[in-house]
Amino acid sequence: MNQDLSIITLVLHASLVVQIVMAGLLFVSLASWSVIFGKVFALRGLRAGNDEFEREFWAGKNLADLYDGAARKTRMSPMERIFASGMREFLKLRERRVADSSTLLDGARRAMRASYQRELDAIESNLSFLASVGSVSPYVGLFGTVWGIMHAFIGLSNLQQVTLATVAPGIAEALVATAIGLFAAIPAVIAYNRFARDIDRFAIQLETFIEEFSNILQRSASQVAPPAAATPR
Repeated sequence: MNQDLSIITLVLHASLVVQIVMAGLLFVSLASWSVIFGKVFALRGLRAGNDEFEREFWAGKNLADLYDGAARKTRMSPMERIFASGMREFLKLRERRVADSSTLLDGARRAMRASYQRELDAIESNLSFLASVGSVSPYVGLFGTVWGIMHAFIGLSNLQQVTLATVAPGIAEALVATAIGLFAAIPAVIAYNRFARDIDRFAIQLETFIEEFSNILQRSASQVAPPAAATPR
């Protein structure tokens, strides 16, 4: 009896539809684990890059030198790309001899906001996949279970005498689909909640940097703005 009710035996003796459901859930589970590990290492690298650039930024280095150093890099952190986009727009407006400090600041802020949105879109990639796996997998497993139980009872209808030994294998085969669905869904839900919280902190860090850098650019723009013309008496 133990040998007949082993997991491998139950899977091999399940109906074709239940086997397809199990195979699909296992594939989705492997894909979600791949996304989870990839996202863990990606967020760790982005966080380290942001911290490194933030230390360099607040070390008192000249903004022009920071921008030149960023322009020479092939790979930059999200915070560094936001800084580079804002500084690039600020310098372009200065080259066009825009003297109004509010115009300079608004242009730089719009460029940084656009870059910020692109960074968030890239960071949030594949989160929707984890959300879908976490919400849909239990129902797919439940479908496999319902189908398996229905198939088992149809087979039992042809028997004259039904005992627990004849009912148990069919029910157990069907319940394996629900177990695999939960196995795929639970890690995806936990990872999605963890990544969503980390990305929210990441977004707050970038927004704080945009505001602080905007204040620095505002002071710089005010210093280069020409004095107002004297009103004739």
